[in-house]
Amino acid sequence: MTTRIRAEHDLSPIELSLLEERLHKDNRRATGCADDRTLAFVIRDGAGHAIGVAAGYSWASTSELTLMWIDEAYRGRGYARQLLSAFVAEATVRGVRRIWVSSHDFQAPGLYEKAGFRRIAELAEWPEGHSNIILCKTTAADGALRQPSQAAASAPDVSPARHA
Repeated sequence: MTTRIRAEHDLSPIELSLLEERLHKDNRRATGCADDRTLAFVIRDGAGHAIGVAAGYSWASTSELTLMWIDEAYRGRGYARQLLSAFVAEATVRGVRRIWVSSHDFQAPGLYEKAGFRRIAELAEWPEGHSNIILCKTTAADGALRQPSQAAASAPDVSPARHA
């Protein structure tokens, strides 16, 4: 059988997900940590459309926030702060000790810093004329003792109907 490298820039989300799961399986086997889970909070408008999200994952006492977005029409209402607080609360309940996030200088590094994240690195000229900033937050160790249902109950209510 001959193997070859071929450009396939249009992999389907299903195939990409299957390949990613194979990587996760290898990581679990190598580390003995099999606690990887998605971690996501969404804000929806009255019609059910997503207007904001904080999403990532938790694994091996660490979490990464990979997607933070608020629809432009809903910015400035505190939704990003509320989503971030809910994300951090749930990560803490899961026993996460560190939360990582990457934010370009034109996005929201100040939001993360106000929430207790510290700048760990700044990658200049990514993209050209800007920086990509890597931030980390260390969470309270005692949060791991709470049950997930308690975190959900104590997480801020991020429904737009109540905070509009």
